[in-house]
Amino acid sequence: MTLKGITAMRAQQDYLFHHPIWLARCRLPRCPSHVTLGRRYKALTPTLEAFTEYVAAWHLANGGYFLQEVVYEDKSLFRAAGPVWHQKDRLNNEISKGLRGVDTTATWSKSGYHGWVYGYGLHLTATHSGFPVMFHVEPANVNERSVLGTKKEKLIDRGTRCIVVDNGYVDKKRTATFAESDVLLLTPKTPLDEANALLGAAPLYTATQIETYQKTRKTAIEPAFDLLSKLLSTTGKHKPLPVRNLAYVSTFLGLGILLLQVSMLMNVQYGIPTRNVSDIKTCFR
Repeated sequence: MTLKGITAMRAQQDYLFHHPIWLARCRLPRCPSHVTLGRRYKALTPTLEAFTEYVAAWHLANGGYFLQEVVYEDKSLFRAAGPVWHQKDRLNNEISKGLRGVDTTATWSKSGYHGWVYGYGLHLTATHSGFPVMFHVEPANVNERSVLGTKKEKLIDRGTRCIVVDNGYVDKKRTATFAESDVLLLTPKTPLDEANALLGAAPLYTATQIETYQKTRKTAIEPAFDLLSKLLSTTGKHKPLPVRNLAYVSTFLGLGILLLQVSMLMNVQYGIPTRNVSDIKTCFR
């Protein structure tokens, strides 16, 4: 239903009612009410986060194609559904008369590509090939550096030794904290001598490696956001979302991440290009 763009709970209930084969596949004895579907949908994010991490770890443990020693971290903004809530009114907790359907859990943030966006931020960790390793969704104004901090231990546990980021993650204190765990937080401006000095050991990286990681950041993770938008049909200006409220948005984007993982694994299995959207969607038909 996510791929088909069926996001409203009543529409999902209607789809299940008229497609009993899916009730059987989901092991549901009867068609749930739209209220039940909504309640379960909102509660699904923690499971999706954990399962996304599990799929990535399982793939790696089984000699996977998507290696995770070097990963790429970035944040992408998605515009909230409905009208925007101007910052002055939001700070005063006032909704203008006649303004309907405002997503009150969204916030404002500025994108280097699209300017100011009222919505949410998807914080994605991916491999060189754009394969999702883990994700987290927050209101747009939540700082990307703080979100990366919450992922630190999980990344260390799976053997990550270098996290490639953009200049929005520059933070000397946080960089030093990662280095204490022998993990390099590599920004576009980190020179070779500083990178190796941070780790306090004999040179671990060559100039060619550092330059390659820095140059491939955009081609590694940004196309993953583009693939996700095409899978979820959020390809308009500022990637508009079809659902409101942080709980619904987190589940919606989380389902998209899981779909992207599964389809990329299937494409590798059958020798199909991993970044071709039409090939990706074929996996689910």
